[in-house]
Amino acid sequence: MIKTLLLSSLSLLFCLHTYAQHSDENERLKQLRLYEDTLKTLGKTFINDENDMERKNANYKFIKTMVNALKVPNSFLYPFDSVKTISIVNSPDNRFRILTWSIMNLDGSYRFYGTVQMNTGGPLKMSPLEDYSPLLKNPEDSVVSNRKWFGAQYYKIIPVYGAKTYYILIGWKGNTVKSTKKVIDVLSFNNGEPTFGMPVFDSKAKTRKRVVFEYSRQTSMLLRYVPEQNLIVFDHLAPPDDKEKNKPETFGPDLSYDGYKLKNGRWVYVEQLDMRNVPDNTSTATTDEYVDPKKQALKDKALIPKSH
Repeated sequence: MIKTLLLSSLSLLFCLHTYAQHSDENERLKQLRLYEDTLKTLGKTFINDENDMERKNANYKFIKTMVNALKVPNSFLYPFDSVKTISIVNSPDNRFRILTWSIMNLDGSYRFYGTVQMNTGGPLKMSPLEDYSPLLKNPEDSVVSNRKWFGAQYYKIIPVYGAKTYYILIGWKGNTVKSTKKVIDVLSFNNGEPTFGMPVFDSKAKTRKRVVFEYSRQTSMLLRYVPEQNLIVFDHLAPPDDKEKNKPETFGPDLSYDGYKLKNGRWVYVEQLDMRNVPDNTSTATTDEYVDPKKQALKDKALIPKSH
């Protein structure tokens, strides 16, 4: 009799514990969905609203809401799928993810925002990214912290394992009304803190710590990773004529391709790639041809009520 009562009590306690776990999980997901709905609305405002102050206020609220959302237990596992105005990319080893987005200024330039969220399995650990671009005079030669970040909106993370593991970041970097930039950056961790830039890009001319491309805003540029060949491939950019060779805002693809090939943990510059030998994985890549978020969001502009 006593044994039966003991077993019944243990069974009841187990059921109550399981119920409590399910109840906590449901409450957690409810919180995150509410935050996600708010982020979705604010994101549309800071991309689409024509009023500069409204965009900046929406972004300020967006940052506060995102921080609160990430503080929810196990938020790392929540994808925020409906928030289309930001890029969320997980590292392939699931060690961290990077959330990045941009706000367009009145002069057509951009300011970038973001954070690196670590997969702790517990309390939130994140490193806010502060866009320091205007003050980085030589970005291809700079190694910086998250507080002096060369802002970009990332769409690909490529891990490189070795004595010191690092991650290649490929991103879009809107620039001015005349030109656009894309960037190949490097992220590593020193004592758990993120560092951007590393001298691993080798060419005949120099070794770079990151690679920056600039080209006319009226054109598009291919920049993608080909995993089958450990190759980053990109359009070769050239001026329309020799008179414009010092004006990167006039540059565009010239129908040839170059790349960086991974060799012994470093990326070696390769010219004149034969694209017939490069697998076409554009059907599976999300944003090999990354589009200005403003252009993407304008498609939905008619659906967004005016706030002023």
